[in-house]
Amino acid sequence: MRSFLKGIWLLFAPMILSIPFFCIRKIFLKINIEKLGHNSFIMRNIEIVNPSNISIGNNVIINKRVMLDGRGAKIIIGDNVDIAQETNIWTLEHNVNDNLHSVRANDVVIEDHVWIASRVTILPGVTIKRGAVIAAGAVVTKDVPKLAIVGGIPAKIIGTRE
Repeated sequence: MRSFLKGIWLLFAPMILSIPFFCIRKIFLKINIEKLGHNSFIMRNIEIVNPSNISIGNNVIINKRVMLDGRGAKIIIGDNVDIAQETNIWTLEHNVNDNLHSVRANDVVIEDHVWIASRVTILPGVTIKRGAVIAAGAVVTKDVPKLAIVGGIPAKIIGTRE
């Protein structure tokens, strides 16, 4: 049954995830992703690769043109998280030290009350702790501490939330 659903996902996901009625997208997402929490809203035109590795908590907003890559490992998104448009969250990357470009995978964990601004890239193995803010355009390569505000390439602490 799981392989059948995966085939359906690959075939119809781009079309269904662009439908302007969230109630239809929500049914499709609930069937295919690991968890979709209460009062969470996924905007149109997002891309999800391997949805069975994606877990989304309660009261989460995921904006348009977000990429959730669950190919290599899990993406775990906590409660009350805001992910702005054009953000990319990766669980799989190439090993730059390997001449054969082997891949390595690691979970991405986004804890509760995190705000991720537009056009952020989050790389495999990153944990973003509770209440952190990721500034627009940042590339997050390392764990982000609780209540930290990070920005830049690579992302560094630029402030702290109260």
